Amino acid sequence: MATVTVMGYQRVVSFVDGRLAGVLDPGRHRYRRRRTQLSRVDMRPQLLIVPGQELLTGDGLIVKVSALVGWRIVDPAASVTAAASAYHVLYAAVQTAIRDRVAAVTLDAALADRPALSAGVTEAVGGAVREVGIEVISAAVKDLMLGSELRRAHAETALARERGRADLERARAEAAGLRLLANSARLLEEHPGLLHLRTLQAAAEPGTTVVLTPAQPR
Repeated sequence: MATVTVMGYQRVVSFVDGRLAGVLDPGRHRYRRRRTQLSRVDMRPQLLIVPGQELLTGDGLIVKVSALVGWRIVDPAASVTAAASAYHVLYAAVQTAIRDRVAAVTLDAALADRPALSAGVTEAVGGAVREVGIEVISAAVKDLMLGSELRRAHAETALARERGRADLERARAEAAGLRLLANSARLLEEHPGLLHLRTLQAAAEPGTTVVLTPAQPR
């Protein structure tokens, strides 16, 4: 006979004569060494970082997207028996879910609301790995990166958009100024006395020089 100690954050899946015999809880256990095979499973929450992968957006542009996933094993027996590697199943599920999510949006939409890229990813990944004993705590897009050419084109588009807005505001200001001048000219034409009043106001300001010309005889 032999003994095995299971830590509080572990479970040990036991196989006797090649058959699943059960899961050992934390503590000290005795087992038959020659007939028993043990597989330790870590039950603590873990993080999976999926490096940037090149994906196509809904409008056919290539972006590089990375993901961050929080997960843990909730069924140690299933994690050992349902797949050769539960971790690899999780990794593939994350890649697929992120690819499908990116393909559903345009580049402009993705850049305008990056958190929206993560919508539904946790549920999609969780459903794909439930049979291998994994619970997905969270799954989200970590980084959204553009290639050099696409980054330059996007910057030029944004710059052109801002220039257009500036030109529009400048045109609006000029139009408002012209309207103001036209209104002033109309008032002076209708009320000549306003010109004399404005002259007197200007003369009262310090440092102002007013040149008066004699009235021409009629």
